[in-house]
Amino acid sequence: MASYFVTGFLQIRLLDILDILLVALLIYQLYILIRGTGAMNIFLGILSIYLIWWLVRIFEMEMLAAILGQFISVGVLALIIVFQPEIRKFLLVLGKRSIIQRGSKTFFKGLWQMEEERELNIPAIVNAFESFSEQKTGALLVITHENDLESFIETGQRMDAEISEQLLGSIFFKNSPLHDGAVIISNNRIRAARCVLPVSAIRRIPASLGLRHRAAIGITEQSDAVALIVSEQNGKISWCKEGKITRNIKPLQLKEFLAKEFLEDKGGQAAGSEKLSFLKQLIKNRKKT
Repeated sequence: MASYFVTGFLQIRLLDILDILLVALLIYQLYILIRGTGAMNIFLGILSIYLIWWLVRIFEMEMLAAILGQFISVGVLALIIVFQPEIRKFLLVLGKRSIIQRGSKTFFKGLWQMEEERELNIPAIVNAFESFSEQKTGALLVITHENDLESFIETGQRMDAEISEQLLGSIFFKNSPLHDGAVIISNNRIRAARCVLPVSAIRRIPASLGLRHRAAIGITEQSDAVALIVSEQNGKISWCKEGKITRNIKPLQLKEFLAKEFLEDKGGQAAGSEKLSFLKQLIKNRKKT
């Protein structure tokens, strides 16, 4: 016999509690997969259509309800088509031997344990890109926010290294076997090099921009990451965010942009301004030496 907990007029079984926990775990894992990607916005759009459908049914707006009803009737099939990459990724993660072979204790610990956030090493990145610009060394660097870009990390050479000017210089050196493709940084660690990124299909991109810039635009269209580029032809620095590119950036502008993106305190700008002043002083001291 299953155990019951009587709460007022409700009878709750232990299996009901387990059912709720498993559904919550499933929803959490799906959220982890789609957060910071375009799929999250698509999901919110579909949810909005569903809520509007319920409202028009309540107000008996028959014509609009019939139109939206046709869309809702194929909702499951539409979800499978729209979220095919995310579903495939979820099934791959679920079927990994590393997960199956772990004990349940290790598995659940890995699911809920949050990685400690580290502060981005902005001076090393800015100094490396300043050097790349002077030497006209092509470079493509992607820095993650919420989405860890695990599917793109798998296309390159995995690493787990601290960010340094010397290491970035070695990776993007023109004779290095790792210089082709992108370097992905997550949580202030270099996670992978020589990564393959999706190329944007937007037609209005200037013809003067090569595959590096198109890949930077493509990855920022599909995620919340920031991409930094150095042109091999003219040494100009650019950055991409949300599918939009800003070109001909000076090192000081790059430093301020990265500080605003990754160092500003969410509760206010005081902490960010303090860190920004520290960065300015640090780079000024480096130039003096």
